[in-house]
Amino acid sequence: MISITLEPFTHNSKSCIAIKFPYNFEVKEYIKKFNGVYWTKTHRTFYIYFDEVRLEDIKNYIKKGGFQILNDTRKNKIPRFSKGIKIELKPLNPEKTKVYRHFLEFLKGKRFSKSTITSYGSFILEFLRFTGEKPVNELNENDVRYYIEWAVSKLNYAISTHRQMVSGLTHFAYFYPACSINLEKIHMPKKDKKLPTVLSIEEIFSLLQLTKNIKHRVVIAMLYGSGLRIGELINLQLSDFDFKRKQLHVKNGKGRKDRYTTIAESLFPLLKNYHNTYKPKVFFIENPKGGKYSPESIRAFLRKSTKAAGITKTVSPHTLRHSYATHMLEQGIDIRYIQELLGHSRPETTMLYTHVTRKDLQEIKSPLDNAIKKLSLRDNSNKKLTIS
Repeated sequence: MISITLEPFTHNSKSCIAIKFPYNFEVKEYIKKFNGVYWTKTHRTFYIYFDEVRLEDIKNYIKKGGFQILNDTRKNKIPRFSKGIKIELKPLNPEKTKVYRHFLEFLKGKRFSKSTITSYGSFILEFLRFTGEKPVNELNENDVRYYIEWAVSKLNYAISTHRQMVSGLTHFAYFYPACSINLEKIHMPKKDKKLPTVLSIEEIFSLLQLTKNIKHRVVIAMLYGSGLRIGELINLQLSDFDFKRKQLHVKNGKGRKDRYTTIAESLFPLLKNYHNTYKPKVFFIENPKGGKYSPESIRAFLRKSTKAAGITKTVSPHTLRHSYATHMLEQGIDIRYIQELLGHSRPETTMLYTHVTRKDLQEIKSPLDNAIKKLSLRDNSNKKLTIS
């Protein structure tokens, strides 16, 4: 019987489980079919990201395939890194592992998106680890408060992440009413009222021109040219393009909504060049090994292109979407159409861009300018009054 070894290790600052075995084609193909298995060239091994449920599932999968688990060692503490700081928490006991598994099933039953399930699940996993051996039935709002205080201070969470964490904990308390968590005592911090970062047209062109790789350039062009979210771009399939109508069918966007948005006609030659060069089969942007492209790869090359273009602003894929909306508003496009193109549920979300458009602001004169102009007219001399 072929033996497979499971070993804990850290990869990309995340706790993982390496799946090691003497080379065997049958085993390799079997392991690759497990949902959530990855390959690392650095460590030359298949692996999964560690959590107690995933570890149980891979063990059951290996046994189901008729293979033997030779070694199943696990560290006493789970390492986690946040901005270079190493944090360790004990793994879940069997009771909490069972509760965590049922919570994930509860979220799936609520038909939350994959990203929401991952987000809420990670917070609850960490909360259950943070509370150690304390029985789930005895967890209360004080445990929630201690965990939030610890997470915000140690992991330096932003307000938006803090709000997500509280939302996840609220869903957990609703899911598991046997615990003693009082929902009314879980404080939700107010949203930040920050204005989005917006690039100028010149910065957009510079970003595109200095991105040499055709695939990378077409990604940036589509994020800006069609105002897409990064998840929407990754899920785009070739069948979603309607070049005759210059429309793009965005399926299952945020809130599980479909919508149509525009394709910039100026991108047609670039899109044709990209398609002839890379020949994607199903997804518009594909991984070199097939399947969807990873959001991490997009963020990585966007950072490089931003630096090459000499842009000092912090630029993310969503910055390009913000820029698309702002520039559309500056062109005089009705905000109701922009709301439809962006896929916003509420007009209040789209109204945010009215605060960052330059069109109206450029027409407003500062009282200092008006004062200097009046004083210059009052003075009969031909000299222009300045304060420099």
